[in-house]
Amino acid sequence: MIICSNCKHPETDGAIFCSECGLEIKHSGLIETQRFPQNVEKGGITPDEEKPQVSNQAWIFLHLLESGQILPVADRADFTVGRVSDNQPITPDIDLTRFKAFDNGVSRLHAVIRNLNGTIIIMDLGSSNGTYINGTRILPNIEHPIRHGDVVALGKLKFQVVLS
Repeated sequence: MIICSNCKHPETDGAIFCSECGLEIKHSGLIETQRFPQNVEKGGITPDEEKPQVSNQAWIFLHLLESGQILPVADRADFTVGRVSDNQPITPDIDLTRFKAFDNGVSRLHAVIRNLNGTIIIMDLGSSNGTYINGTRILPNIEHPIRHGDVVALGKLKFQVVLS
């Protein structure tokens, strides 16, 4: 557990921004936070071997709390998030398979994230294990606003929302 130095709000280990006040959390000791990447392939996600960089078009970053990986997303106003499965004809725009998505209860098409004129929303697509915003389960098929610093969980896979 991390405590924000500004508002004293408790945050999940690995968070880089306080979900309450939005301040960047400064880590000390052996815990280090991965900084924003410097280069992003068109479309958002680059392979593990390459060091990603920020695109001028990226409007949201998904900071995966367990791995520290930061996934920038660009070129779209909305995208689906989930995992790939064999023999599945429909695949998500953001594939979380390589981040133990199956083990963490992420559905094939788990949620959609949209930028609606500057308001960022997430909608659970009827997933088996639910979607949570800052620990509160959201109802499926209803748009819920998310803000910079919010911690979203798809099943048990957690990421922090970082808006550019």
